[in-house]
Amino acid sequence: MQLSRRDWLKGVGTLSLASTASTLAGPATRAAAASAAPVALPDKASFPRVAPGYLDSGTMHPVSVGARAAIDAYLAAREAPGSGSTSVDEERILGKFARLINADPDEVAFVKSTTTAEHLVLDGLGLFEGRPHIVTDTLHFFGSFPLYEGLAERGARVTWLRPRDNRIVLEDLARAITPETKLVALSLVSTFNGFHHDLARVCELAHARGALVYADIIHAAGCVPVDVKASGVDFAACASYKWLMGDFGLGFIYARREAWARLRRRRYGYYGIATFQPHAYPFDPPGERVADFSMRDDATGLFATGTFPHAVARHVDVSLDYLLGLGVERINAHARPLVDRLKEELPRMGYAVVTPRESPAPMVTCALENARALAPRLEAAGLRLTLGRNRFRVTPSVFNDLDAIERLLRALHAARPG
Repeated sequence: MQLSRRDWLKGVGTLSLASTASTLAGPATRAAAASAAPVALPDKASFPRVAPGYLDSGTMHPVSVGARAAIDAYLAAREAPGSGSTSVDEERILGKFARLINADPDEVAFVKSTTTAEHLVLDGLGLFEGRPHIVTDTLHFFGSFPLYEGLAERGARVTWLRPRDNRIVLEDLARAITPETKLVALSLVSTFNGFHHDLARVCELAHARGALVYADIIHAAGCVPVDVKASGVDFAACASYKWLMGDFGLGFIYARREAWARLRRRRYGYYGIATFQPHAYPFDPPGERVADFSMRDDATGLFATGTFPHAVARHVDVSLDYLLGLGVERINAHARPLVDRLKEELPRMGYAVVTPRESPAPMVTCALENARALAPRLEAAGLRLTLGRNRFRVTPSVFNDLDAIERLLRALHAARPG
């Protein structure tokens, strides 16, 4: 008799798909529930240990009270095996993320990181071979620059679009996509300056020429409304440690059902197994092969390989409840006056704001030579934001208020260029 995937996982001693509710018993459950639906924003109660001047959630989002309780419950069970459940309801978590981006649950799967997901898509499409034509842009994640430059070194034809007025222009994209184009790869919201693509129009242009579209949504999911069905995007991915309020080591990949047929199976990880019958162990039925198996006919079957971090999954489970309960539209509406204030005032001080005025993301970036020189002044003011070599970036979240923005403006006024 063949084993189902659930029986397979139980039989080999990996996770069982028990309810997460049983893992958050007692105080952890109450803490998670209490943090799930704050009455008003800013929500400081769910993040009581975060300094008021922390304006860097786009680099790493703080951990909520509810998420901390879930992690503590998991670690307590791991510390004393048998004292509590260490299982994770992966299907439930995937279902929550699917709701967040308006996908079907079977169209999403776990990945270790956004970059891992982008590699999985390119590999599945066979783009590491031959001379495929790929269109991307320089507002895409800078960590993907080596990926596409590396593909070009292997023979791929990569077209790089550069911004005009800090935006990727649709007309430029339309000229770049040809009937030979296999993939358009972009960041829905740019990690550099917050530029927001019109993803539906990008997909319309690409699909009209037979190309597929991959979107990095790490700076969108959880802080900007994302609707993968309405956009028509074929693949999307994000890690959880930014706006999903999770941690490093766990993220999500989305693959539109209609695009599955374009992917070649490259992996046979046991987390993607649907049925499994070995013929190698005592009392197994005889068979011509060492095992008969089938893979799941969904995103998990296409992309899943081995284990994922259970502590982070517990964390993300609670954070997704928080995001869904609060609503991304409300989160975004809270951040808009904060970033609008910066977009209005910083140019008056002489700072070169490179974030488009219309961008809905909770992000404002300024180009500034040797921006890291601001560090001592910001630290003295109790402020934390992204300081790059020649830019600084402000990314407020649900716990920030206008007071933090005004404090930042005062500090930057004292250090203004020129």
